[in-house]
Amino acid sequence: MPETRALPTARIAPSILSADFACLGQEVRDVAAAGADWIHFDVMDNHYVPNLTIGPMVCEAIRPHVDLPIDVHLMVEPVDSLVPMFAKAGANIITFHPEASRHVDRTLALIRDQGCQAGLVFNPATPLEWLNHVMDKVDVILLMSVNPGYGGQSFIPATLAKLRQARTLIDRHVQSGGQPIALEVDGGVKIDNIREIYAAGADTFVAGSAIFGQPDYTDVIRRMREQIALVQA
Repeated sequence: MPETRALPTARIAPSILSADFACLGQEVRDVAAAGADWIHFDVMDNHYVPNLTIGPMVCEAIRPHVDLPIDVHLMVEPVDSLVPMFAKAGANIITFHPEASRHVDRTLALIRDQGCQAGLVFNPATPLEWLNHVMDKVDVILLMSVNPGYGGQSFIPATLAKLRQARTLIDRHVQSGGQPIALEVDGGVKIDNIREIYAAGADTFVAGSAIFGQPDYTDVIRRMREQIALVQA
């Protein structure tokens, strides 16, 4: 019989990119009360990606409103100068795209030196081979299931195979004595597909408009967890 892998605990990380920015403090409080596990914070620079969003000052502003980990996703180039700024602003997790760093190993070390968990982000066409020499320095692997830059896009189905590949890498790493690594997915995650995404190996789910675009955050997060529970049963 084939070996059955242990299913990881699932984390829901609402992306404030889809929140009402006029009421951002209230929005993060509301999703925290609704059962969110992380707050996902999308940073775009209109350089690495074609959009301009938010910076360390906004992170610092929402930090007092929520006790949850703030998961900062840097879609910027260059990366290193922003890392200490976000760490000081209250980030707990900082992830970046390897293509945007001149020295991936050094950037990962910089994030950890600032007291944050560090992660790499992989665009749909970015191969996982970037991980080959830095698995011991990575706390989070984030797979983009859309091309980064805008919210509200549809999930790219080919991400499922990539998730399975990443899950295999993580499981082998942990079995050989390595540190735990979260496997996060971002883009087009919703109630209708979260079960399939979880079954493919993801344990952390970024959801923007699927949560913030709905009238009842608690209901959406509950229904997402119900779909995940169908895989765990």
